[in-house]
Amino acid sequence: MNDSAPAAASGAAPLLEVRDLETAYRGLVAISGISIVVGQGEIVVVAGANGAGKSTLLKSIAGLEQASKGTVTFDGQRIETMPGYAITGLGLAYVPENKRLFPELTVADNLRLGSYLHRKRPDRDAPLERVFTLFPRLKERLPQKAVTLSGGEQQMLAISRALMTRPRLLMLDEPSQGIMPKLVDEIFKAIRTIREDGVTVLLVEQRLVESLEIADRAYVLQTGRMILSGTAAEVRDNPEIRKAYLGI
Repeated sequence: MNDSAPAAASGAAPLLEVRDLETAYRGLVAISGISIVVGQGEIVVVAGANGAGKSTLLKSIAGLEQASKGTVTFDGQRIETMPGYAITGLGLAYVPENKRLFPELTVADNLRLGSYLHRKRPDRDAPLERVFTLFPRLKERLPQKAVTLSGGEQQMLAISRALMTRPRLLMLDEPSQGIMPKLVDEIFKAIRTIREDGVTVLLVEQRLVESLEIADRAYVLQTGRMILSGTAAEVRDNPEIRKAYLGI
């Protein structure tokens, strides 16, 4: 298998570069030697089984876990030692697997908290228009507490709150997990639209078939190491991936 990190798609300047990243928990290495490149305007998928290190990779990029080795460069600036809030301020937003909403706050308040970094701007709430175009049902739910939403609606809210930060790169960790199939389709359609609006997307997903349909390129992790990388078509057509992940 090809374990080298492919370059960003032709014509897309690198927005995110991760080189030889290693992160450990209590002395146990969770990811090691991970290198990925995400070009401006791409959708890049990181796939792998549970425990492969996918979430650790995103947390390390977002500044929520401290890498012990390697570098993370966002738009030409080294960020691997920066705190999470500062990384968000640069334009890199992360939606974790557990969503991390404020359950007792309303949908409206959760969205407004997403724009906190821009609280002094007169157009602080400008991204709301785009959010409601992506997820119209959120507009209907504005007065409701986040805890009263369905799983799919909570995921829509988590993504929308991240969009309120006006990101250049949006990192999504398992956005389809625990969601009804109908809403999964809606989430994937929204991810494609988000990219069309100019936001680059780094996506961690176990639904590899759906992910590769919208992705430009993909990386596959196994027990903390990169085992395969390539275009979405190359990964989809790899016989080992077809057997292990697609069941064919």
